Amino acid sequence: LPIDEVHDVLTNKGKYGLKAMVHLARLEAGRSAQSAEIADEVLPVWRRQLATGGFIGGPEVAAFEAEYADYLGVPHVVGVSNGTDALELAFRASGVGPGDEVIMPANTFIATAEAVSRIGAVPVFVDVDADHLLIDPQCVDAAITARTRALVPVHLFGQTAPLEALVPIADKHGLTIVEDAAQAQGASGPAGRAGAIAPVSATSFYPGKNLGAAGDAGAVMTRDPEVSSLVRNLGAHGSSVKYSHDHVGMNARLDAIQATVLRAKLRRLEGWNEARRAAAERYRWLLGDTPGVRLPQTRPGNIDVWHLYVVQVERRDQVITALTDAGIGTGIHYPTPVPLTKAYAPLGYRPGQFPVAERAAARILSLPMFPHLSAEQQERTAEARAAAVST
Repeated sequence: LPIDEVHDVLTNKGKYGLKAMVHLARLEAGRSAQSAEIADEVLPVWRRQLATGGFIGGPEVAAFEAEYADYLGVPHVVGVSNGTDALELAFRASGVGPGDEVIMPANTFIATAEAVSRIGAVPVFVDVDADHLLIDPQCVDAAITARTRALVPVHLFGQTAPLEALVPIADKHGLTIVEDAAQAQGASGPAGRAGAIAPVSATSFYPGKNLGAAGDAGAVMTRDPEVSSLVRNLGAHGSSVKYSHDHVGMNARLDAIQATVLRAKLRRLEGWNEARRAAAERYRWLLGDTPGVRLPQTRPGNIDVWHLYVVQVERRDQVITALTDAGIGTGIHYPTPVPLTKAYAPLGYRPGQFPVAERAAARILSLPMFPHLSAEQQERTAEARAAAVST
């Protein structure tokens, strides 16, 4: 292991036993394996960029945009600075503005709502379905008002939201759909491929995503050339020609260093997603008979890319402690439905309005999931989970 990773483990020697420390080190090494796999390809390009100073835009960004567009099957991809900016630009380019209502699931990362709030629009939250924790079309239909302008299906945990049910609702009411595809690069469903179904979509390339950069990055995808041009203009200070500003825009450009990483990882994305699917199948086999564990379900017709492996467990705090003692990191995605956070208290939502999302928030637990996760590591996770039940 690299010496810094060994140091990180050894400095926690009071918290973990020796076996746990070794397992933790192996997990961390597995997570960094993606970077190691692309290093020989990326480093020479970075050196050229350092020598030439070509950090903003340029051929690497243009090449990645074209390659990602080809991968998704959409005509236009605009690389931007991060996923939150991608959502904001997608909303603005779609005509969403101050006072408009935008419907989204309560079970999502706060960035989905932040992007709406930043342009003066109002997030309207609805509950999710109990089996997949994705936006519930019946709740969407009931939440539409005269002020509703758009709805945001969030492709969560690695699988697509039910666009096949949402598109007819949007068409009936004249609403814009903006996909939040940040957790589903490579996923597909009955309506098509995540990020290529709606007229405009946004994604994040945060390092932990299936397709992750070396820092923050994102993109807007669209079939509309005018939307593409407007997104690019807005993300460059409202300018298509230097010092000529058509709009009040923002600084939201993708840099060439991140594009270089994304190009290298995109070439490996399908293989890495297949490895995630294999890991998900191993979890199903290892945990399927474990008492007090509800395994994640894939929607019929979906091809899941398992961005996260989210189980629901009883006595979650006890389970987390057992896994932590074994050197196994876990996460909770997400501990509080967005409308019940302090940030969105002014909207007046109260506990009990989102029964499915609220119940899930008290039970969900994300287990280790990444392409280089080994069978041995998953077996150790399953053993630690079983130990939590017996104690």
